[in-house]
Amino acid sequence: MVREDSRRGFLQYAAASAGAAFWVQKAAAQTADPLWKSVFPAGFRNDRIKTSGAEINAVIGGSGPPVLLFHGAPQCLLMWRMIAADLAKDFTLVLCDLRGYGESSKPADQPNHAQQSKSAMALDGVEVMKSLGYNQFFMVGHDRGARVGRRMALNHPDQVKKLLVMDIVPAHYLYSHVTIDFVQAYFHWFNNLRPAPGPENEQVKQNEAALARATDPVQRQYLRYMTDFATVHAMCEDYRASASMDLAQDNADQKAGKKIQCPVHTIWAANGPMGKLYDVLAIWKDEAVHVTGKGLPGNHFLAESAPKETLAEIQSFLKAQ
Repeated sequence: MVREDSRRGFLQYAAASAGAAFWVQKAAAQTADPLWKSVFPAGFRNDRIKTSGAEINAVIGGSGPPVLLFHGAPQCLLMWRMIAADLAKDFTLVLCDLRGYGESSKPADQPNHAQQSKSAMALDGVEVMKSLGYNQFFMVGHDRGARVGRRMALNHPDQVKKLLVMDIVPAHYLYSHVTIDFVQAYFHWFNNLRPAPGPENEQVKQNEAALARATDPVQRQYLRYMTDFATVHAMCEDYRASASMDLAQDNADQKAGKKIQCPVHTIWAANGPMGKLYDVLAIWKDEAVHVTGKGLPGNHFLAESAPKETLAEIQSFLKAQ
């Protein structure tokens, strides 16, 4: 279930460490998880924001230009805790749980896994930001969140001013360049495509065992979410959507020559599978008109394994004129 690292690696890591007015309404209830209060700076607040297709859990704080941040799988918005305080000195941060993950709602299954498509998830982000009064914003995404950010920049070019993606290359590239090295490093990409509830049941059981061993509060919270069948199902549906309707949309865009128009910055774990297997920067240069990038120390979970370096890259890119 780990994104761009092995599933086993994550388990070890976790154990150790009607109109427009319809969707801009904020839900009265807040998150059931109180942990965010202890890991984010004083003055940050928690909102639940209804979009046209989901109810999104968000933690918001800071001052300055708005930045939307989407996490990867199998995590939640807590992944930004090590860099949020410093980043919030210059920017207003909107940290969201993707639909299906964390404290956000789990929409009912739709044909072709449409409820977890990147277009649907991207629309959530645009609607969340509009509900907060932001018609344009910076987008920062890790892993699955970066894939949503990429689709957001393509579908909503007038909203996304800059896009920073962390430790990914586009899914359509991976699906069209399958090698034994890819299969071995990213076995979960194939495992999660199996019909429900097979992958879901297996992962819930494994995560329950990992949760019993885990001691770190944040890692325990990650695993609590990933012992919930509905959350694991949403994650698998995220992958199933990537290999079906998302891939069809990507292929159509590629055929039409559609590219991301805003500036894109890509960062990746230089010694991780992504950095070792792919020329990340070159691949992204085929996706957008203006691309920069850099490999960093640490592992796939860059905001947690290399927070200083990750923060510096985000700050430098977003502040650049």
